[in-house]
Amino acid sequence: MSWKQVDEKFWEENRASKVDSVLDTVQGIIDQVKNDGDKALIELTKKFDKIDLKSVAVTREEIEAAYEKVDQNLVDELEESAYRIQRFHEMQVPPDLWTREVEPGITLGVKSTPYVRVGCYIPGGRASYPSTALMCAIPARVAGVDEIICCTPAPINPITLVALDIAGVDEIYKVGGAQAIAAMALGTESIEPVQKIVGPGNVFVTGAKTILRKKVEIDFPAGPSEIGVLADSSAVVPYVASDLIAQAEHDPSSACLLITDDKELPDKIWAEMEKMIDAAPRKEIILKALNNSGYILVDDMDLGIETMNEVAPEHLSIQTRDPLDTLSKVTNAGSIFIGPYTPVAAGDYASGTNHVLPTAGHAAVASGLNVAHFRKTSTVQWLTKQGLATLAPTIETIATAEGLHAHCESVKVRKPYDE
Repeated sequence: MSWKQVDEKFWEENRASKVDSVLDTVQGIIDQVKNDGDKALIELTKKFDKIDLKSVAVTREEIEAAYEKVDQNLVDELEESAYRIQRFHEMQVPPDLWTREVEPGITLGVKSTPYVRVGCYIPGGRASYPSTALMCAIPARVAGVDEIICCTPAPINPITLVALDIAGVDEIYKVGGAQAIAAMALGTESIEPVQKIVGPGNVFVTGAKTILRKKVEIDFPAGPSEIGVLADSSAVVPYVASDLIAQAEHDPSSACLLITDDKELPDKIWAEMEKMIDAAPRKEIILKALNNSGYILVDDMDLGIETMNEVAPEHLSIQTRDPLDTLSKVTNAGSIFIGPYTPVAAGDYASGTNHVLPTAGHAAVASGLNVAHFRKTSTVQWLTKQGLATLAPTIETIATAEGLHAHCESVKVRKPYDE
């Protein structure tokens, strides 16, 4: 295998959503859950996960038992990570209500209200993701959500159970895949429906979120992990190589893209990557992911930045001589990592920024998970007689032009508001 030169077309086709190919299967799963509730969840768990469940809910006793199986040092570090995630997301919380008198008698504002009940999906399967449990649930708690539930495939790793408990999740269910999304959206005997579902997942999970969006709000498509690196000749080769390998080890469908104006850099990085791959425990996964990966050579970094903006990567690492200048020109990226001492893993686990991010180009139109995803806003207006008198000519003139007589009359009926 070699590190291959690619173009934008390769990347676009490679990262194109595969969701459409599974929608028929997903719809069948949704229908089964809708019709049979918990029975369907148990049958589908046996079919897909080869696990026989007696019930789908996780008990408090199971959570306490999980703590006994997890090293105390790991528990401490999960709590440290949780603290940093909470600290960062607390900076995002808007006021519950703000108002401003913009003209005499005209007061405008915004009321922000948290959702009452949200669902978090935490992937399982090839690996456990306690960090994702923290990333999904803590912002919801910070936002003021009353009830936070979580679905994750059986068997649930004890580390994930501990993380969910640390994050303050109220209900945990041993359900994965499209059936978990259906259960949270539609409800079953054991699981009450939620208002919104967040969290990453495979094409079946994403497909279910897509189909059920008419029933429940979702965050955004969040599929296999990806990284884009903008690097010039100043980049530290081992550091770049290690970040690329780190993303590749997530999943065979993960992808890595290097964009550079240095013709020698790709070969230097590949030579370093080969050493790391040989020593990597997840070598097989990394090699498959690198089939989806490659590098693009550009004439200059401005063109490189423009190209990366079109790619809109989930993670963007900036390794250039003037990283702040590069940053100022970036418009599309899920999360951005600046300079040689900022590995993407810092955002995954410890800095406090959220690692649940839009993938496959969706960073061009969507933001990573944040407090705003768990709140909705209502605009507020409050007029005095003086304020209505100021606005009346505009309202009456435009309403009349649109032929909406009652709109105009709803203002005139309030006269004499100008006294």
